[in-house]
Amino acid sequence: MSYHIRPATPDDVNTILQLIIDLATYEKEPESAKATPELLRKNLFETPYAHALLAFAGPADTPGEPIGFALYFFNYSTWTGRPGLYLEDLYVSPEHRAHGVGKAFFGHLGKIAQEKNCARLDWSVLKWNQPSIDFYEKRLGATPMTEWMGMRLEEEGIERLKAFIV
Repeated sequence: MSYHIRPATPDDVNTILQLIIDLATYEKEPESAKATPELLRKNLFETPYAHALLAFAGPADTPGEPIGFALYFFNYSTWTGRPGLYLEDLYVSPEHRAHGVGKAFFGHLGKIAQEKNCARLDWSVLKWNQPSIDFYEKRLGATPMTEWMGMRLEEEGIERLKAFIV
């Protein structure tokens, strides 16, 4: 299968949004996808809090349909004193899996992480997503972080934090 990966541009906002919806559907939570074209344009390109890579079927000079995306941002490790790259989402459409697209995304992310002098590349995976866990462990050699548990506050919880300001 022929495909290529490139950084997303503002013209790709609708494509990114559709891939986000596809990912949310795959993860059995389509109602959780709240992104809009305006939010993506603002937060990926105007004030770039995150970055995206896109995969397309076919060669770069004649791209075909979009087949996946990787959305990432940079964090910082106090222990290493260096930035890290956090992969927020990686999605390859089911019909294009097992053709090396996921590995190619990680190859691009690894290159970016090295260019930015990142000490780590981190991501999360749903516990039920055994095919992805197998890919990460067996194909990439990733180590599960069993000592750490993800924690989250959403908008209402963030609002409640104001009570702690002194």
